[in-house]
Amino acid sequence: MTKQAKARSSRANEKRSDTALLIIDVINDLDFPGGEKVLPWALRMVDRLGPFAARMRRAGVPVIYVNDNFGYWRSNFSDIYKHCTRPGIRGRDVARALKPVPDDYFILKPKHSAFFATSLVPLLEHLGTKKLILAGIATNLCIFFSAHDAHMHEYKLTVLSDCCAAESDEDHDLALSQLQRFLRVRVCRSDELKLTAKRKRSSAKRPPPSK
Repeated sequence: MTKQAKARSSRANEKRSDTALLIIDVINDLDFPGGEKVLPWALRMVDRLGPFAARMRRAGVPVIYVNDNFGYWRSNFSDIYKHCTRPGIRGRDVARALKPVPDDYFILKPKHSAFFATSLVPLLEHLGTKKLILAGIATNLCIFFSAHDAHMHEYKLTVLSDCCAAESDEDHDLALSQLQRFLRVRVCRSDELKLTAKRKRSSAKRPPPSK
């Protein structure tokens, strides 16, 4: 198949949707101060986020990965994925478990927010998206900043409490409470979010890690 034919086929598979799932920074080496504390939460997050993303795909909801470029300005998704899944890399198991499927979207970002200096807004406009579901790493950093920018763009927001990870419960819970209090963000568990055929959703808290 020629490149032009592949491009036409890809465009034909795009579905406009009022809702999109943003998965933020899960293709991650976790090689930063505190990354070792994020890892246990991230591994538990995988068990919920993986099936939830699959459910969104079946419902026709676009899944958009927005990921840090780790300062590699000549990189693309393939490079980032290879970097984060090398043997011995702390975030390897998380990245491998949550690897995007071919029909997902992938955007690289240079800073914390999924919106800052990225093509996310034009993509959402192209898809007709007005409502965003946020998940990923870390609740109090990239999720938090992305939610603030999404609020500025007047998207209706839901954050999945059991599909986000941070260094501690305190960091996680404080970020979620701030988003609820000041931005009126809906916070709920992935199993509480109901989608109808027209892709609707619903609303709260993450369970503690099992000992």
